[in-house]
Amino acid sequence: MTQERPEPRPGTLFVVATPIGNMDDITLRALRILRDVDLIAAEDTRTTRNLLRHHGIETDCISYFARNERQRIPMLLEHLRAERTLAVVSDAGTPGVSDPAALLIAAVIEEGMEVIPVPGASAALAALTASGLQMDRFHFEGFLPIKKRRQTRIAELAGETRTVILYESVHRLLKTLRELHEAMGERRVSVSREITKKFEETVRGSFDEVIAHFEAKPPKGEFVIVVEGGEVGGRRP
Repeated sequence: MTQERPEPRPGTLFVVATPIGNMDDITLRALRILRDVDLIAAEDTRTTRNLLRHHGIETDCISYFARNERQRIPMLLEHLRAERTLAVVSDAGTPGVSDPAALLIAAVIEEGMEVIPVPGASAALAALTASGLQMDRFHFEGFLPIKKRRQTRIAELAGETRTVILYESVHRLLKTLRELHEAMGERRVSVSREITKKFEETVRGSFDEVIAHFEAKPPKGEFVIVVEGGEVGGRRP
């Protein structure tokens, strides 16, 4: 039996993963941390309060999102210097992964204070495990640039031999699939949407097949695209 560390400890930042859809997809440890910390820095306090209410937690929340994170960090550091505890959460999944938190984590480490990860849900890993593609070597890209450097990044990804994972919105899904197809040629691809939610779906096949599916059935929801890596020495890795 492993020895658990006492927590929460004063002056510690907890990076807490939260559900990506189904509110029951949260660990017992994460619930304990969110209940016991002095303050929660949340990407959207409304979303986080819904989660907290669902689990009977009444901890105070403060907003911490992309447009205010630089202004919030000094105040949050003062909170930790006063030997109080802090949890940071995003709307869904693991903070810092295509969501705010990386700047705060770096600032806390720079101050010599402790950062503790509280693992949990991840849309990228969930989609990868459902894809049927290579899982031991993969590249997480997150969201592609919308305009500047977009085609450059797609061209770079075309040379990637590892499985590639991307996030995409409903409005750009077909555009992105077509651009990836043009740059990469025909490969196996898996597209997952609404992971853990009521209308969860994973569509697998060639680029042609998956594009045809979403042309016939207009996409809805939030998407993770998983693409087979390119060939190495004339064959797949």
